[in-house]
Amino acid sequence: MSQTSSLVIPIVLWGKDAPSHPISSLAISPDLNSIVTGCNDGQIIIWDIQHQESKLPTGGGDQGDSGEVSPQALLETSPWEMTPRCFLIGHSGPILSLAFVHLTTDNFDLIISSSDNGELCNWDAIDGRCLESSKCLNPHTKMQPYTLAFSPLEPKLFCTGYYPDIHLIDPVTLETLLCLSSHVNPDWVSALHVLRPNKKLDDVILATTISGTVKVWTINEQEFREKTPLYENESKTIRTKNVSTLVCCLFNNRTVLIVADKVWQIYDAGDFSVLTQCAPKNKSETWIGGDFISPDKVVIFGSTGKAYLFKLPNNCIVEHKDFHRIGFKDEPFNYCLFNVPNSKNLVAPPCFNVLPIGMEPPSIRKPSRFILIRGDHESKVVVWNIPDVTNSQISQLKQMAYGEHSAEAEEAKKTLNPDYNPPEVPPKSISSLQQAWDNLKPSPPGILDQFDTDECHGPLLTCSIFIPQQSRLVCGREDGSIVVVPATHAIMLHLLHGRHQQYEEWPLHQILLGHKGKVNCLVYPHGVHPRYDPAYLVSGGRDFSVILWDIVKCDLLYRFCCHAGEITQILVPPNDCSTRVLQTVCSVSTDHSAALLSLREKKCVLLASRHLFPITSIKWRPLDDFLIIGCADGTVHVWQMETGHLDRVLYGMAAEDVLLACDENGNLTAMQDTGLANPAVHFFRGLKSRNLAAIRHAAQRGLNQLHQQGQHGPANDPLDHSRTRLPPLVVQGLRTNDTDPEAHVLFFDVEALIVQLLSDEYGSLSPCTLEAQGLIGQTEYCKIVTLTHSSSPDAQKKIADSAASLAGLGSEGAGTGSRRNRNLLFESSIPMEIAQLLISLLLGWGLDQELDSICEARLGLLKPLVPICFGQISRGGYMSLMSPTWKPSTRSKLEEALKFQSSLSQRVKWFTSRTHWEVSCSLTTNHLLAIVALANTLMSMQNATFVAEQERIRKANRPSTKGTGNLQPQSDDGYISQQAASKHGWSLVATLHCVMLHEKLKHSICYKEPLVETLALRWQDRCVEVRDAAQALLLAELSRIGVEGRKRLVDLWGPYLPNLNVDPFSTNVNATAVGQQVTPVTTPSSQGELTADDQASVVGGTTANSEQDFDEDVDEPSLKPSPSEHKRKQTTAIILLGVLGAEFGQEITARSMDSGRNKGVEGFGVGNSNLARLTSKALSHLLLNPQQNHTIGGKVVVAPTGPFSPLRRAAIDLIGRGFTVWEPFLDVSKVLLALLELCCEADNLVPSMSFGLPLTPQADACRTARHALTLIATARPAAFITTMAKEVARYNTLQQNAQAIQINLNNIILNRSKPEILRVIELLIEKMQSEISDLIVEVMDIVLHCVDHGHLKTRGLGDVFPVLCRFSQVTHCPTTRRIAVGSKQGNLAIYELRSSKCQTIPAHASPPSSITACAFSPDGKFLASYSCTENKMSFWQQSSSGMFGLGHTQTRCVKTISTVPLPDNLKNTIRSPRLVWTGSRNVSLMLADGSENRYGV
Repeated sequence: MSQTSSLVIPIVLWGKDAPSHPISSLAISPDLNSIVTGCNDGQIIIWDIQHQESKLPTGGGDQGDSGEVSPQALLETSPWEMTPRCFLIGHSGPILSLAFVHLTTDNFDLIISSSDNGELCNWDAIDGRCLESSKCLNPHTKMQPYTLAFSPLEPKLFCTGYYPDIHLIDPVTLETLLCLSSHVNPDWVSALHVLRPNKKLDDVILATTISGTVKVWTINEQEFREKTPLYENESKTIRTKNVSTLVCCLFNNRTVLIVADKVWQIYDAGDFSVLTQCAPKNKSETWIGGDFISPDKVVIFGSTGKAYLFKLPNNCIVEHKDFHRIGFKDEPFNYCLFNVPNSKNLVAPPCFNVLPIGMEPPSIRKPSRFILIRGDHESKVVVWNIPDVTNSQISQLKQMAYGEHSAEAEEAKKTLNPDYNPPEVPPKSISSLQQAWDNLKPSPPGILDQFDTDECHGPLLTCSIFIPQQSRLVCGREDGSIVVVPATHAIMLHLLHGRHQQYEEWPLHQILLGHKGKVNCLVYPHGVHPRYDPAYLVSGGRDFSVILWDIVKCDLLYRFCCHAGEITQILVPPNDCSTRVLQTVCSVSTDHSAALLSLREKKCVLLASRHLFPITSIKWRPLDDFLIIGCADGTVHVWQMETGHLDRVLYGMAAEDVLLACDENGNLTAMQDTGLANPAVHFFRGLKSRNLAAIRHAAQRGLNQLHQQGQHGPANDPLDHSRTRLPPLVVQGLRTNDTDPEAHVLFFDVEALIVQLLSDEYGSLSPCTLEAQGLIGQTEYCKIVTLTHSSSPDAQKKIADSAASLAGLGSEGAGTGSRRNRNLLFESSIPMEIAQLLISLLLGWGLDQELDSICEARLGLLKPLVPICFGQISRGGYMSLMSPTWKPSTRSKLEEALKFQSSLSQRVKWFTSRTHWEVSCSLTTNHLLAIVALANTLMSMQNATFVAEQERIRKANRPSTKGTGNLQPQSDDGYISQQAASKHGWSLVATLHCVMLHEKLKHSICYKEPLVETLALRWQDRCVEVRDAAQALLLAELSRIGVEGRKRLVDLWGPYLPNLNVDPFSTNVNATAVGQQVTPVTTPSSQGELTADDQASVVGGTTANSEQDFDEDVDEPSLKPSPSEHKRKQTTAIILLGVLGAEFGQEITARSMDSGRNKGVEGFGVGNSNLARLTSKALSHLLLNPQQNHTIGGKVVVAPTGPFSPLRRAAIDLIGRGFTVWEPFLDVSKVLLALLELCCEADNLVPSMSFGLPLTPQADACRTARHALTLIATARPAAFITTMAKEVARYNTLQQNAQAIQINLNNIILNRSKPEILRVIELLIEKMQSEISDLIVEVMDIVLHCVDHGHLKTRGLGDVFPVLCRFSQVTHCPTTRRIAVGSKQGNLAIYELRSSKCQTIPAHASPPSSITACAFSPDGKFLASYSCTENKMSFWQQSSSGMFGLGHTQTRCVKTISTVPLPDNLKNTIRSPRLVWTGSRNVSLMLADGSENRYGV
């Protein structure tokens, strides 16, 4: 399953048989805690080394002053136990080389792996996640970690392979830093060694090529910084070719060991002359490697799995007087042998590794302890202690081997005793996968273990396919039978407790019998494309037949027998083939043939059987009606699908070009929907080649495109229907070797599961019910939009048609429910079963006993049967899967607590309550996100539980989708109390894992805390429920770490904030940022094939519809960030510091930086606002410049966001949340207009923030912008109103001069966003009436700008915008079409709606006294204004100069009356006095207590 930005939880069912692991390479960590092995199948396994406790010597030199046991003493006195910890899946070729790299500054280990097809990856040595991957043209066969003298904190990798150079690679970014090239005889380098001579600062690289040329390079800091190819200093040709190992003795730096197939030699590094050599005694054995264990001893590895210890002659010992003596004839003496007793002959040469323990400094010249590790083809890891044999003991062995010789005759020719056999050293430990599996009690569960009995195992599973539409798993077995089982039931049977354990024939299954041999492959064509019949299942077996099944009736429909060999693969043709081919499948057989089998016609359409070599690839050229078949010998056969004729056979470069052209054509056909492929081009190609099928296809495509141009999707539909079709559960078979039984990986897509649950929930509700629950706002939207448009009938019809589309959110929009229910055999209970399964497996059982009982009894959750093997998906589709043999690092404490021989239930409880949360930080983060998101989803549903009886009651009490009357059917008290209890239970589950988990695990020293960086990047996840869970978890974690923890986060991420005064989103890496301790960021892929998201992040931009422009895997260190990695760090820093500033801004005072451009970074407080300024600038830049180009390093790149990307949504949301912190540094006008523009971009019918179904990026950005506007307006109502009033005044001025400057006013943001402005104004009046009353004149300016004046011709202001009439200082006269507003400064603003003019009168302005109330007389002749501050009431009359009232209009005061002073309790702003005209010249002052005072003009 490919890696996506979705939250996917893998769980693996390994089965009772361990997978094979033919080891091809191995490496061991320097701390002796783990071994990593790679195999020919592409798997990598990390093994834990657990030293069993035993009595250790005390008082000796192996213990320090603190009493701690040294690794050397531990190795000598305690046996080893090696258990597989996790499997690393992702390489598609044999593993050639592995290396451990320890990052000193970060105290962090990386595993570097190289495969045969050029893949290079680095992995987290703790949890096995792939942090970085790249694709090389030529693979690396050997990698040697080394720390250069001038860079002691940054280890590098020296790599050799199928290329004539030595590449120096950064293990973190996997970028090539330096290339060591050759002037003389350039050839592939077969072996190398890097060393540092004594008392020198230069590093020397000694290497040999396959042709036998030894070369020497020297690296210093200056040459390294120049980055130019470095050529050898000297070279010399030797006779030995195909050298596999070259090692320089670290004890003296003078002697060199070279190992070839048939000889190993010792050379003098001074003149590179041969000192001694030795050939294998067994002619069938070859040497495969070796190493020095002391200045006079070497260990040599043989291809048969044996290792030999040799004592070097005196002429090879630097300190001896006979060193480099010419004519010295003594030979190396084999004094010891390493072998596994009673072992079988190995199929392939093993791999060896020698590790020094307690290495002494080279200047002391003391031999060190060594261990020898071997990995072989049988998945065994063997460990030996290399004994420290004294010279006297070797002399005794020599006497046994050669007989009695005097010291003087040492150089004489000696005859080896044929009966002499060197003593064998028994292995210290032997570990294998199958042995680890056998030690488990009970055995790891498999997906079909119910067919096994205690006496015998059932037939092995050979292939499987999952049908997500029906949630059924189809498994082919070795005996030819095919088993069909419900996937969720089968998983529950083996992983969870419950009543189902008591049933004998559960789950129900079907068995298809038809094949007479092993089933090799299965295909469900309808799952690939819906054009096929949903009942069809196709299988291929060892009996040469392909069988078509009816999976509904479990009948055999037809047997195709056209091959003469086993069926190895069945393929489905692409969607743009001819009509006849579209109903076929392509089968491939071991008889080198391929066939197109028509499922509709039940016959073979094409049999391609003239190939001399096995088929390796099948390609399609549907536009030319060609089937392209590539063979193992490199030939390509081109077949015509329509006629079945062999068109041509291609060889060499022409064959490669045709295969490459097929891939390019596939990319073009994938983009046909975007209109990039022109039908006319393909029509011309068909005419040119006289291909009738291509002509018909091109013509049909042209008609389809014309037809599609006239059809558009549902207008105003904000839902993203593409995400509602993703399956929430996928069961994938896992088998890297054909001889292995299949294991199965369960991929739970949390986002897809939430969408399925909410689709079913919303699909059962009517639009009225959705609106009553606050999920949509159809009625409110229609009311507000009506005010901004003309009151003509045509406009009303358009608004009604637009609003009617929202009704589909409940029935159609939630809407894959109805379509999905029509699918074959789909049951609506499947999403609930998947949710029950996933939550039960992830829940922290045992943390709270009371919650456990609630989960079981009230929520219907089930406890696990066995410890669960979880996994993680990294970028690029790489996976790490926990082994069932994994044990916690605190195993000794676990044994004390449980005595480790306790019952299975106790071990499961310990796992769910402790060790589940001790695996890794990233695993904890993903699991907590999944649990909290699912718990919140189920809590939002109506009485959602997994108790069968309660679920039936819930479905029975669902509201009707057609009901428009009652929003809720009549429910009894029992159902209501049950619903409240279920919501309370889910609330407790979410609270435990969101807030209380750390408190429950406070006694665990190995608890892995959730990663705030990953949670920050999920701040605006595309799934609303995951988004809310990430925000809740992040805020809880930031609160838990306290002030000091938040300060550390600010110190860590502050340097990565972009300084927009210098260069927005600069790629220059700050020195302080590079040197940070534990920088929690991964790097993007720098070479090879990247995902679309990675490519967007590398170039710094993304497409308009890109949904995920950053990666969630940001929790590991990096020493030297690449430019693309620095952009990702900037993304993380902006979001994380934006959250810190918005939620905790006033209390943070970060420590100032020592150097760099952010030297003045302080915090978010009033007196230390530099960090707030930088963060606000970055957030506003993302909002205001979503696609602005910048020049960086001479290249034009795009800012790392898109107009509707999650990063921009996060910036919008954080601006709204922390507006009070950012306001001093923002251009408020630009920010508000940008948010209003986003609200205009998408349709205004977007649902509320609590609506859980996925929206299109455009609609999601609109919804986020609306929410941010609401937060800004409620946090700073005065700033919002005054800013919008200024923009309205600017718009009015622009409107007066629109014709002169030739501008289209309809495109102005302020004109397009009228409904949104009205919505915010109405909200402010509802919530903050007292604050709005001080700015009532500005509010009236904004409202009159948004409301179409035609509505005020026939209706009063109270009917058009009733919330505004809550203020007594606002009055409207429909007769004269005037509106008067009294301000706080004592001025009267009178609006003439006929002429769109406003007149301001200083009514009570001397001294300034706020106007409490005003009102027009019924005939509009008089306007009364009252101020309770100065206790006066004034009457105003409008008069016009000139004839017939056509002159200038003036408003004059005709009378002023002193009023009775009001007590303070009656001067409330909300219930202020009001003026009511009782006649044409009489007015009453109505007080809050019900009394009134009457006055006359």
